[in-house]
Amino acid sequence: MRKHKNIIIFLIKFFVTYFILVSVYNFYLHKSQQKEGSFKTSSITKAVADQTIEVLTFFDYNVKAIQNDKELSIQLIVEDSYTARVIEGCNSISIIILFIAFVVAFSGSLQATLVYVLLGSLFIYIINVLRIAFLTVMIYKYPHKVEILHDLVFPAIIYGTVFLLWIIWVNNFSNFKK
Repeated sequence: MRKHKNIIIFLIKFFVTYFILVSVYNFYLHKSQQKEGSFKTSSITKAVADQTIEVLTFFDYNVKAIQNDKELSIQLIVEDSYTARVIEGCNSISIIILFIAFVVAFSGSLQATLVYVLLGSLFIYIINVLRIAFLTVMIYKYPHKVEILHDLVFPAIIYGTVFLLWIIWVNNFSNFKK
């Protein structure tokens, strides 16, 4: 048992952190989304859609975000063409929760852990908004490539980012390095 102490501690820290954050997030979703009558997405999902619009507007695209009245999604309309939608799974919070649980499980000093969690979460969020903007433009320009863009390129960007942040954390800041 002593031989596997570090693995057991890692697993406990990971799953406790993950469970707490997922519970808080699910409570937030329950309180912030509206599924009866007219649909309304959570404020974080709407913020991601609105920030995606800001990025695309910056690059001179005529784009708008509209709350879908038939499901929990925000429709992204590019040049008057429904191009993509932003759903709860697109807002990066679930991935940020996974990122935080891993960093806490491989924690370093309290200060380093808190700073890395905050800056890493912000970085993931920004990369996520940029990837949604990129995907929206690519689907608008290449609608016949939607499956490869959404199913391969889109996840590779966000999961690749998280993986690199984990590698940086473990190799430079965690107690594991010591």
